This record gives sequence, C-alpha cells and structure tokens, in this order.
Amino acid sequence: MPDSPNRRLSPEQLLKQVEAEEKRASQGKLKIFLGYASGVGKSYRMFDEGRRRKQRGEDVVVAAAQPEVSSGVEDLLKECETIPMKTDSGAPVVDVAAILKRRPEVCIIDGLAFDNPPGARNPRRWQDVEELLKARISVLTSINVQYVKEYQPRVEAIRGKVVRESVPEAFIKRADEIEIVDAPAEYAVTRSLQRDGSDLGAEVLEKQLSELREIALLLAAEVVDYQLEGYMKRHGIEEHYGTHERVLVGVTPRSNASLMIRRGRRQADRFHGELHVVYVEQDEMSPEDRQRIEQSLAVAHEVGARVGLLQNDDPVRALLAYAKEHGITQIFVGHSQRRSWLERLRANPVERLILEAEGIDIRIFPNAEPVR
Repeated sequence: MPDSPNRRLSPEQLLKQVEAEEKRASQGKLKIFLGYASGVGKSYRMFDEGRRRKQRGEDVVVAAAQPEVSSGVEDLLKECETIPMKTDSGAPVVDVAAILKRRPEVCIIDGLAFDNPPGARNPRRWQDVEELLKARISVLTSINVQYVKEYQPRVEAIRGKVVRESVPEAFIKRADEIEIVDAPAEYAVTRSLQRDGSDLGAEVLEKQLSELREIALLLAAEVVDYQLEGYMKRHGIEEHYGTHERVLVGVTPRSNASLMIRRGRRQADRFHGELHVVYVEQDEMSPEDRQRIEQSLAVAHEVGARVGLLQNDDPVRALLAYAKEHGITQIFVGHSQRRSWLERLRANPVERLILEAEGIDIRIFPNAEPVR
C-alpha cells in the first residue's frame, strides 16, 4: 500500500507531510484525561498511569496536584518524584523553569484549566503545558468538560453555574491521546453530594450529570475524529476515497442538529463525499418545533448539504428508502435516553434503524433536549 501509484503526492503535499512529521517529532506527547464532573476519578487514573510508566523505566515527575487528594491518589504521589510548585503573587503555580532544568521524560500536571496569577510566566496553566511540550517533555494532564471554552455555554445551561477558567478546544484537539474517565452518573452524584453538598435532589443532579457525560463523550469523539483526520492527511489516505462516502443527517425538532450537520459536513469533506440532510414531515407541530426545523435546514443550506423533506408515516422507512435511493453509507440520527415506561414497551425507532440499515453505518447523537 505505501508504494501504490494512487498515493502519489505532489511536491507541495510531500513538503507539508514532512513538515508535519518533523513538528510532531520535535515535541513532547500530550495525553489528556477527560471527565464530565469532579470526583469521577481522573486524577487517580492519571497518577496511576504515571506510576506504571515509572515502573517501565520512564523518567516521570509530578509538577502539579490538587490541594486535597484522596488517600489513593496520595499513595500514588509517594511513588513519583515531585517538583514543588512555586508561589507567585501569593498563588501556587507550576515551576516551569525547574521542570525545564530537570528535563524529565514525562511530567504530570493535574488541573489543566487553572489560571495563573498576573505576572506569572504564562497567563494560564495550559500554556505552561504547551511550553513543556515544545521542549520535548511529554505531559499527562486532566480536565473536566465544563472548562473547555467552546462547550461552556451548553454546560452552564445545564448546571446553571458559570466557571471562569477555560481551555480552548483547539488545545484539547492537539492531544496525541485522550482518555475519557467515564464513571457512572450515579457514582458521580454520590461523590458530589458527599464532597460539596447540594440543594438539588439526587434525581435532578443525576440528570444534569448524565447530560454532561454525553457532552464529554461527544468531545472525546471529536478529538478522535480530529486525530484520525490528521493521520490520514499526513499519510495521503484521503486520496483513496472518491465520492463513495455519502452521509445522511436526519433532523427532528429535538435533535442536536447543528452539531450533527457540522460533524456530517466534516465527515463528508474528509472523504470527498456528499452530505444530505433530511426531515420527515410530522403533523401538528408546534410553532417552536417548526422554527427549530427551519433553523436546522437553514444550517444545512449554509454548509452546502443536499436538503430533502420526506413524507411518510414511518420515519424509519422514509430514511431507509432515501438512503437506498441515494447510496447513503452513513446515517446520523439523534436519540434521547430518557423514555417513559410506555415508550419502553414499544419498538425503539433508532433500534429499528440499526437493525434494518444493512450495510449502512449508524451514528447516534444525544438530543439537545431543554433542561427543566
């Protein structure tokens, strides 16, 4: 495959590929442990990996840990060398100069989203990490989804809390590896109530955390997609695909249509394929739902998708008929995990779609349902 004539690159493409490989080789590796809430176990997972790497012979140091840690994390910290944080304007900051002087292979920095005090070497901790990566020091770090800048409006709408610190999504996407720490929402609820207390009931808190978990999973998938896209570009793999990849996005009033359409556009562009966006007409729609559909279809037109309005009492049958007619290879649909006992007795449309869509990949996105 490497010598296939179909992969012949132009001089400009070869230059870009060489420059990209040289840049990657000249920097440390970044691994991010992503969680959807505090207390799901990110720090333990991160420090445990540091311990295992040290046991394998890597030179590992700890440069930042949370002020208060669990007994399990405390035991792991004892097994690694620590470079103490320094005090700057009365606040603890990562001692970047000391790390650069020590030059370990791997540096562990907990709490990626912290802001540094005015006058510090870098305004934000993620910029400290960036400096270490440029110095060819690999970094293990952690973050909750609420601190990713582009996702903060959605998280704030769910939790009703505004957070000041943030890390740009572009920095998260540059990670060489991302590991989502996906503890059950029930566990996170218990930890949250024990640690912080809450005037919310456990049921409401669990609902909120479940929605945050879905957002974290989507972010992790976005990062993996970005990594795959970069790999394919570096190796010229995208040249193997013609217009065979055809993505169909099925929108409803409750679907997270903007995200689905944007993701579909990227997927279609990656393979030089086509993007289709369709809506199966429903009777007795409210003005609000009608407006949501119009907004979704407007987004579809903006990104250059082929837009269709389908008429059928059975939405699954309508989507599959359209997919067969247009040679669709992937279908993106929204789905809610919150179903009444009556709905659970009936056939699930998404399950039907998966069972009946022979030869078509199905990707499911959580619906953007309003928070009550």
